Amino acid sequence: MTEFFGISSIHGDDLKITPSYWEEAKAHLRKSDSVIAELIDQYEEPPLHSKGELFETLVRSIVGQQISAIAADAIWNRLTNRMEVINVEGIQSLSDEEMRTAGLSYRKIEYIRGIVDAWPHLSTISWGQLSDDEVRTELIRLRGIGPWTINMILIFNLLRPNILPLGDIGVVRMMEKLYAGKKPLDQQELLEIGEKWQPYRTVATWYLWRDLDPEPVEY
Repeated sequence: MTEFFGISSIHGDDLKITPSYWEEAKAHLRKSDSVIAELIDQYEEPPLHSKGELFETLVRSIVGQQISAIAADAIWNRLTNRMEVINVEGIQSLSDEEMRTAGLSYRKIEYIRGIVDAWPHLSTISWGQLSDDEVRTELIRLRGIGPWTINMILIFNLLRPNILPLGDIGVVRMMEKLYAGKKPLDQQELLEIGEKWQPYRTVATWYLWRDLDPEPVEY
């Protein structure tokens, strides 16, 4: 499998890995879609990046399921403030009640505990060597991990270049706004719009998110 990582910067313990294809993708999108070209000009920096921490991305994705980005950020900040380190041991150090007071539902707590239980297996997998479909096959086995969460892993942790997460309401609403005057679009129509972004639908998605909320999305 092709690796898509390129180290962008390291600040103390803050490792930020940007996709090796990012500049090529922007050039492609500028040529293929004038709408996305305008978004790139407006929100060009910062690029998508990965911290390279699968466990953190999995947990943060569960936190963000079916709620707004603002609400998810608030819960995430309260949760992480209760831990010394965001890892398996950090989650294990928290009681269910502490996680509840951070804003998590009992169902999401159950899902996160499931990630902790599965981590001895998950941590042995060479994720960068798996295809997108193989990643989906591994993750869909986990309770509470569905297509949206898997797409967040593919985008924000593995930096896969061609992911179009049509289960993300923000992406859909932005596509309807920019390409259909806010008229509802069905999945086939959305896929047709995204066709011109191939093979860099992830990058187009990033700029749709940036136009929805100028504060860069993180998982």
